[in-house]
Amino acid sequence: MTELLNNPLIATVLIFALIAFGEWVSIVTKARVPMLLTAMVCFLILSWTGIFPEDIMDRSQFAVLGSILIGPAIVHMGTLIPLSILKSQYKAVIIALSGITISGILVLSIITFVFSYETAIAGIGPISGGVVALLITQEKLTEIGLSTIVVIPALIVAFQGVLGMPLALNFMRRYAKKIINGIDNGTFTPMKSASIAESIAGHKKQGPLKSSTTIKLFLVFVVGAVGVVLGELTGIHYSLWCLGLGILSVKVGLLENESLNRANSFTLTMIGIIFVVIGTMAGVTPHQVLDHLPAILSILLLGTLGIALGGYIGSKLVKWDPYKGMPVALTALFGFPGDYILCEEVSRSTARNEKEEKMIFDELLTPMLIGGFTTVTVASVVITGILIQTL
Repeated sequence: MTELLNNPLIATVLIFALIAFGEWVSIVTKARVPMLLTAMVCFLILSWTGIFPEDIMDRSQFAVLGSILIGPAIVHMGTLIPLSILKSQYKAVIIALSGITISGILVLSIITFVFSYETAIAGIGPISGGVVALLITQEKLTEIGLSTIVVIPALIVAFQGVLGMPLALNFMRRYAKKIINGIDNGTFTPMKSASIAESIAGHKKQGPLKSSTTIKLFLVFVVGAVGVVLGELTGIHYSLWCLGLGILSVKVGLLENESLNRANSFTLTMIGIIFVVIGTMAGVTPHQVLDHLPAILSILLLGTLGIALGGYIGSKLVKWDPYKGMPVALTALFGFPGDYILCEEVSRSTARNEKEEKMIFDELLTPMLIGGFTTVTVASVVITGILIQTL
C-alpha cells in the first residue's frame, strides 16, 4: 500500500476523495455542514491514525498546482459582480461592512488581551471570509515561523458556517413572515433592482481574443502574475493587487465577468486551492488542536456576535428591518452557495403559494449575494492583506 501511495495520481485521488465526500455531505445537509469541515476532519483523522502517511500531500504534488492558482483565483474574485450592482445595493454593502468591522474590533480587542495579538490576527481574516483569506493568513504565519497556530484560521473557516447558517436562517424566516403580513395588508413593496444575472449578461464583451478559453485563462494568469510582481515591488500584499486588478480588468474590457468560469477552469482552480488548505493541516497534531481550541471557540463566538451586532447597527443606519439586514452581514460566515440555498429554503418553507415564494426569494436573494460578495470576496481579502502585514 505504501508503494502505491508513492504514485502521485493515487495519492491525489485519495485526498480528492475526501473533498468529494465533503461536497456530498454539504449537498445532503443543504450546506449546513461545510465541505471544508468534512474534508479537514477526515484528513486529520486519517493522518493521526496512520492510515495516511505524513507526506501524502507531497506525494500527491497537486497542492503545488494549487499554490500557483491562488493569484489567478483572487483575480477571478475581482471579476465576479459588476460595480453597477454594488452601487445599486449600497445599503447591503454598508450592512455587510458594518458586520465585519464590529466583529474585527471585538476579536482584535478581546482576543489580543486574553490570548495574543498573533492569535487575534490569525482569526480576523478567516472569520470575515473564506478560503482565500485563510490561505493568505496561513501563508504569512508559516513565513514568519508561527506554523504552530495555522490550525486556528483553518478550523475557524471549517466551523464558521455551522454557526452562521442557522442564525441567518432564523432571522430570514422572521423577515419572510413580515413580508407575508405586508402582502396581506397591502404594505409590502417589492425591491426594484437589476438582477445580478442581467447585469453580468449586459457586461459581456466578446472579441477575437475572447473566443478562446485558452486565451481567456492566459489573461487571468497574466493579471495574477502582474499582481504578484506589484506585491513584491511595493510591499503591499499581492492579494490586494490581484483583487484590484481583477476589478479594473473587467472595467477596461481585458477580462470578462466570472473570468475563470468563462475559461472553464473555476472548479479545477478551487480544487487545487483546497488541496493547499488541507495540506497546511498535515503537520497538525491532536495536542495542537486541543491547545488552541479555547482560542478558536472564542474567535468563532465573538466574531459571530460582532457580525450580527454590526448587521443590526448597519440595518438601523440604512433604515432596513434588522431581520433583513443581519443575515446579509452573516453571509461573511458562509458565502456562496450557502446564501443562495438559504434564500431558496426560506422562500419555499414560508410562502403559501408560488407567487409569494418568488416575491420572498427575489426580495432576499440580491442583498444576500451582495453581502457575501462584499465580505467573503472583497473585504476579507483586503482586511487580511492589510492586517497580516502587521505581524
